[in-house]
Amino acid sequence: MPVHPFAPVYTPASRALILGSFPSVRSRQQNFYYGHERNRFWPVLCSILNADAPQSTQQKCDLLNSHHIALWDVVGQCTIHASSDSSIRNCVPNDVSWLLSKTQITSIFTNGQTAHRLYAKYLYPVTRIPDICLPSTSPANARWSLSALLTPWRQVALAAESEAGL
Repeated sequence: MPVHPFAPVYTPASRALILGSFPSVRSRQQNFYYGHERNRFWPVLCSILNADAPQSTQQKCDLLNSHHIALWDVVGQCTIHASSDSSIRNCVPNDVSWLLSKTQITSIFTNGQTAHRLYAKYLYPVTRIPDICLPSTSPANARWSLSALLTPWRQVALAAESEAGL
């Protein structure tokens, strides 16, 4: 049963948290979030933040941190077939309570329906912070074009900026 291989990205100033479900095979190989070259997470984030595309893991962390955005996943350990969210079973959720206590997070966004469903089942009872479910940036979510994803995802930038007083 795979264990989540990397730590959350955050700083004490983080105000918005984006939660995925569990890292894809490609992300686990690259040892960082949203590593599949066709996942639209980084292009969407760069567009809504008006930022250049980060090339390295450190640049990705810097982008998130400079905009007060934390990043992690709902699931810390599970049974999963390849990268299929629909195959996730035997979930052990990540403990987000310590992350919330070390940050200023007041807004939680879930990347797709699986992350939303798992958050509602495992984490909402602990956090009592309702999540905002955003359309998945996964290449499997072909119904949403890159440009269509931008409108709902702008909520992340607005939450982090308005709460940060920017």
